[in-house]
Amino acid sequence: MYEKILAGNFAPWVLDLGLSVERTGDRGVLLRLPWSDRLAREGGGLSGQALMAAADTATVIAVSAARGGFVPMTTVQQSTTFQRAVTGSDVLIEVFLTKLGRRMAFADITMTPEGSAEAAARASTVYALLG
Repeated sequence: MYEKILAGNFAPWVLDLGLSVERTGDRGVLLRLPWSDRLAREGGGLSGQALMAAADTATVIAVSAARGGFVPMTTVQQSTTFQRAVTGSDVLIEVFLTKLGRRMAFADITMTPEGSAEAAARASTVYALLG
């Protein structure tokens, strides 16, 4: 189901990130952003733009999982804090829905390199649910 949500609702460049759904639940999801040299910036670290797009996309999957299917939604706010560089490692993107209402959703996202105990970035998102 989630692969269909990704394929049917996101721009081709977002699909090029190669995100895969590892786990879903009532209040959150875990996605994998595979390492790719194409996503690295000068110096070899994963670009912040890729991490922000992954967090944004993962929130849509989390809301969809919690609501039992995709509904049209749009990002109202996203704030991202980068804490350390990611080099040569997949990133696990864990989304926790802090509030899911009829018209708004709020989420906290932690992005951690696979095999590390320390987050590379954290984000918070707010979504307007349109349907």
